[in-house]
Amino acid sequence: MKSNLFKTLFFLSIIIFWSCKNEKKTKPIEETTQIENVIQDPTNVIDVVTNNMDFISVDTIPSGWNTFKYDNRSNETHFFLLDKYPEGKTVKNAISDIAPVFEEGMDLINEGKAEEGFAAFGKLPEWYGQIVFSGGSGLIAPKHTSITTVKLDPGYYIMECYVKMPNGKFHTLMGMAKPIVVANEDSGNEPPKATVNITLSGIDGISYDNQITGGKQIFSVFVKDQKPHENFIWHDINLVKLEDFASEDALEAWMDWSDPKGLITPVPNGVTFLGGVNDMPAKSTGYFYTDLKPGKYAFISEIPNSKQKGMFKSFTVSN
Repeated sequence: MKSNLFKTLFFLSIIIFWSCKNEKKTKPIEETTQIENVIQDPTNVIDVVTNNMDFISVDTIPSGWNTFKYDNRSNETHFFLLDKYPEGKTVKNAISDIAPVFEEGMDLINEGKAEEGFAAFGKLPEWYGQIVFSGGSGLIAPKHTSITTVKLDPGYYIMECYVKMPNGKFHTLMGMAKPIVVANEDSGNEPPKATVNITLSGIDGISYDNQITGGKQIFSVFVKDQKPHENFIWHDINLVKLEDFASEDALEAWMDWSDPKGLITPVPNGVTFLGGVNDMPAKSTGYFYTDLKPGKYAFISEIPNSKQKGMFKSFTVSN
């Protein structure tokens, strides 16, 4: 009798033990699956396509939160920046009043006459200072796609890319300047839920609140403060994958458009740009999606001396 009772209790304890063990094993898998299921690519998107030196997209979009899916089908790295123009100014003014000034200044810089080149930018019209840079996709490599979410006020915008051709000419001058009207009607969209929250500051640099792991991620980017840097550009954030042979110094130098060799095709060896969020005003928040594979990465801003300013942060994603 005692022997049978002992055997029963023994087998019950084995069953309970294995049940508990299996439960502990399966819980993390269930949690991981739930997290993966939450991070889905958005379906309500505004498609933007670049085949060569162009932006193919709609002409009018709603105001409020909008998500852009930028498909770079070209053979060059691009981005798009949304410039909100002051009332009464259009793409015609950009072509007649702004483009020639930047072309003149850049030509002088390329000739080694940096001082004269920067002085030429003083010819920009007074209304140029009223343009509001309102976000957009960070740099994205050829045959890659970026997904970026920003909040837009109603108004007239220019979608532009000013990466440079091998001869130093801005892509803007080659046709990458598309007008977009943001209507008064609100999109009704809500921003996505971020997995990692990034803070971008001209004083404190780039910081983030969570460990960055592999797989799908949604990064929020809060612009704590904003200012024009030495090359007149506000700080932004770009995600880049770095091969083992890639030079961080070469990448940092390339990110300054005002350098004759900066922001020019081709990008430095071993560098693949994966999107980000372009220039936005202080206190703005934008989002970008990515799917991280194992390897070395960096966040970098399109400004001079980004490491010194804390705006070049490298990190590694493990297996």
